[in-house]
Amino acid sequence: MNRLDVIPSIVLSAYALARIAAQDAGNEAPAAQWRVLSLLDQQGSQRVGELASAARTTQPGMTRLIGVLEREELVLRSPDPADSRATVVEVTPAGSAALQAWRAEFRDTLAPRFAGVSDEEWGVLIRAAEILSTHTDNADKTGAAR
Repeated sequence: MNRLDVIPSIVLSAYALARIAAQDAGNEAPAAQWRVLSLLDQQGSQRVGELASAARTTQPGMTRLIGVLEREELVLRSPDPADSRATVVEVTPAGSAALQAWRAEFRDTLAPRFAGVSDEEWGVLIRAAEILSTHTDNADKTGAAR
């Protein structure tokens, strides 16, 4: 595989793993729910428009999703202290707990698929995860790659 094909291959494999884990675990919650909770958990409270942009969806679509998450007490909406016309969304303790449970469920569901991975291969995967995390964390903080 050449360099130009590596990142798209990783992205597609990650999507496939997420889909497989959701199907195998019987988790019917929309992937967008977990993306939003992850963003809020990692980056703190955000405006609805910022969340929509980060999740690559429309603001009305994000508003609907936030409404669902708020009814389930996974997020809390409140006026933006910097601009009372705007609303900020933050993850609740219940939302953080649900996110951690979802991550554990996916980890446990996918673990058998990786049972035959050697220690050397684990080392490669760990290093790849570190590299990807570094580059995606930087993109999230700077707004790059959006």
